[in-house]
Amino acid sequence: MMLLAWGGAAAANAKRVVILHSFGQDFKPWSEYGRSIRSELQRQSRWQLDITDHSLVTARSSNEDPEVPFVAYLTALFARQRPDLIVSVGAPAAAFVQRHRPQLFADTPTVFTAVEERRVRFTALSENDAVVAVRIDYLAAIENILRVLPSTKNVTVVVGTSPIEQFWMKEIGNAVKALADRVSFTWTNNMSFDDLLKYAAALPPHSAIFWELMIVDAAGVVHEGNTALARLHAVSNAPIFSYDESFFGREIVGGPLLAVLDSSRQTAAVAIRIMGGEKASEIKIPSVTFSTPKFDWRELQRWRISEARLPPGSIVQFRELSAWQRYRWPLMAIFVALSLQTAMITWLLLERHRRRNAELESHRRLLQVMHLSRTAEAGALSASFAHELNQPLGAIMLNTDVAERLLEANPPEIDRAKEVLVDIRQADQHASDIIQHLGSLLKRGSQIELQEFDLTEAIADALHIVSPEATKRDVILRANGAQRPLPVRADRIHLQQVILILVTNAMDALDDTAPDARRITVQTALVGESSVEVSVSDSGTGIPEHMLCEVFDTFFTTKKHGTGLGLSIARTIVETYGGKIWAENKAGCGAVFRFTLPMLQVL
Repeated sequence: MMLLAWGGAAAANAKRVVILHSFGQDFKPWSEYGRSIRSELQRQSRWQLDITDHSLVTARSSNEDPEVPFVAYLTALFARQRPDLIVSVGAPAAAFVQRHRPQLFADTPTVFTAVEERRVRFTALSENDAVVAVRIDYLAAIENILRVLPSTKNVTVVVGTSPIEQFWMKEIGNAVKALADRVSFTWTNNMSFDDLLKYAAALPPHSAIFWELMIVDAAGVVHEGNTALARLHAVSNAPIFSYDESFFGREIVGGPLLAVLDSSRQTAAVAIRIMGGEKASEIKIPSVTFSTPKFDWRELQRWRISEARLPPGSIVQFRELSAWQRYRWPLMAIFVALSLQTAMITWLLLERHRRRNAELESHRRLLQVMHLSRTAEAGALSASFAHELNQPLGAIMLNTDVAERLLEANPPEIDRAKEVLVDIRQADQHASDIIQHLGSLLKRGSQIELQEFDLTEAIADALHIVSPEATKRDVILRANGAQRPLPVRADRIHLQQVILILVTNAMDALDDTAPDARRITVQTALVGESSVEVSVSDSGTGIPEHMLCEVFDTFFTTKKHGTGLGLSIARTIVETYGGKIWAENKAGCGAVFRFTLPMLQVL
């Protein structure tokens, strides 16, 4: 409620300004003056303004009878709240205010603006009136045409049939009498606009068009906005000139023009002074005259008008930049890039010559070391096989000893001996698989046959193989994990080999540990919904911190009789199937090796 009350109070204290237009809010040039004046009032005012616009459409004809209801409308509109200021735009609006001031605005201050000084009835001004007039020098405007186009023989003056247009047709005629021996003039007040378009399209050489106004043509058609001028520009075979800046920007060539902003700024300044308490009749402002000549570069180019013919100090707008001006920095960058590229190509050619000579020498030396390289690779592969076969061969040896004791017993334990023989057969098969699968893994370019299987079952089989060795070493081997299938896609034997490598290394780490403290735990856990983590932890002394990043390097080992290949092979296998493996020390004691694998998504 307080905000509403404040808003109502602000509206009540606002200065009420009425802008009265001569023809309508869309008739050039007054439409441009109206918009600019409104903007300047808002910018310069120190009060909140309530601005309303009204249009005197009766100015399109000489009949003043329709003004009667318009006067009645304005009287009723402002009966309760009289405006603080009237701003009349154009001569017809000024004349209307002066004719009906006693009925409408007897005591209301008025600023007459955008009106040529010849159209102001200075003798009828009251003490509440201030004038911001303009002065149009038509002779200077026509002489500008002859200056930039010296060969001009005919000037067509575009003017309509409304009273104000007829007034200016006579004024222009009087102003250019001095040029009668240099150029002939054609007037369009007897043409419909369609006839004007046909006429402009067929003008003879050395012609020009001067746009005064086209409000009402000879056919009685009213033309608002900029449509008429734009249509004329589209078909005309002669350049178009005018006197007011509101027409500048596309269709006219240019020249000395009345600047809209000059008038609107002065109008707003006078209005602010009046609303601030100054008496309107005491504010005297000299008439606004032509500003510095300005021209449209595009029209100069279209009509081949040399800039050397323009008046001194002229401003040329809408100039299109040359390719060099527009793309100077990109072109310079391209030039620098080409220079650098040329230098680089030259350097590369020299480098290629030196490299070719070096390659020939390198090839000769390469032939010498190829034999040694093959021998080293064969030795490493043989060592890998020997290392990996230790687990199944050891299991076979242990199970053979057990089988012999079972058969030598009295009586022989045939059933248990059969179970041991099954374990021996499985270990033998595992050794055979190691030779086949590990060889394919280490051989560059070989294809690995992938299988879908349950990682939990594969781990259980691997632990079954290594359990005799664990029993022999007094190691407690436990398996914990997720109570659900863990489907993966890989080579089953390869992943079992990873488990065997990690468990065997863990048992080796427990050799110096008391028998009753030797424990190894193999655990599985889900990582999110797309990965599984397998960890092998022991109760040993752990790994020195500075070696944690090196334990997976080939031939790196901390054992007296180790080959340094086991963990390297384990890393190769895990990374082959898209996983990751690492080592860390537990908080209490011992080390833990972990690896992750992507898990199949079961639909």
